[in-house]
Amino acid sequence: MKFPLSLAAVLPACVLALSACSSVAPLANTTAASASAQDVRQVGEIVDLRSGQRLSAEQLLSQLAAAPRLIIGEQHDQLSHHQIEQWLVQQLQGQRPQGSVLLEMLNPDQQARVDKLKPWLQTDPVVRPEHVTEMLAWQPSWKWEQYGELVMTVMRAPYPVWSANLDRSEIKQLFVDRPAVQGKHSNLANDGKVHDKLKDIIRVMHDNQIDAPRLAAMLSVQQQRDRRMAERLLAAPAPAVLIAGAYHAHKDLGVPLHVQDLTGGPAPLVLVLAQRGATVLASQADFVWFTPAVATAAIASAK
Repeated sequence: MKFPLSLAAVLPACVLALSACSSVAPLANTTAASASAQDVRQVGEIVDLRSGQRLSAEQLLSQLAAAPRLIIGEQHDQLSHHQIEQWLVQQLQGQRPQGSVLLEMLNPDQQARVDKLKPWLQTDPVVRPEHVTEMLAWQPSWKWEQYGELVMTVMRAPYPVWSANLDRSEIKQLFVDRPAVQGKHSNLANDGKVHDKLKDIIRVMHDNQIDAPRLAAMLSVQQQRDRRMAERLLAAPAPAVLIAGAYHAHKDLGVPLHVQDLTGGPAPLVLVLAQRGATVLASQADFVWFTPAVATAAIASAK
């Protein structure tokens, strides 16, 4: 996939390209109803990557409930991933009071809309989906057919919902300035291996047709997005759950490194949702939930 050289054309790629898949192509059956709790528990296979042990959904839930901060990494165009996320946030609230949920799909300029709309939605009104998307200024690139039920679940819940992304205006400026993040884990560690890995991902997603200035700009944007997600996760009421693309969630590339930079403490717990056949290593996540492979028009899958 090749992108034009203009900033206007490149910007959407900066926003979404490293989220483990394209979010511009919905599945053929995205209008399907949300899976029941029983269906979700039986989807795929769950592995504790720290021990190699297979887990049931309930066993995973008990592990996640103990975490003050949890990152769930998804493949954006997989409806089953959003159904699992919806089930998890519903069940976690039953295990202990949920402090907050943060979404990569929300920008700072939408936060006031979220805060205004949420108390009304908590009264469980009858409302048309298109009315909710209008009031939230929901971004079309995040397909409502994919995210609608998850969003409505967290918006009707009693805990706050926080934006976790950068605004478009911020990304435009970062693309020009290309600032580097500061921190030994996200920047200086491993002789630059974090940067090298991210650059390799960017090159692959652009068919190796990307020049050095654009590569540097997209690396900066990606790491600044990870830093923003880490800052928001640390500031959010705990226990906090961040839902983002899988590359953002990876412990060796994304938000966990920035949390370590900012706190000097351990990384948050990480669950990655991935299609069966994908490679997810213990260095990348604590748990992986493999879901059945589904053919899509997306350009890449979570790895």
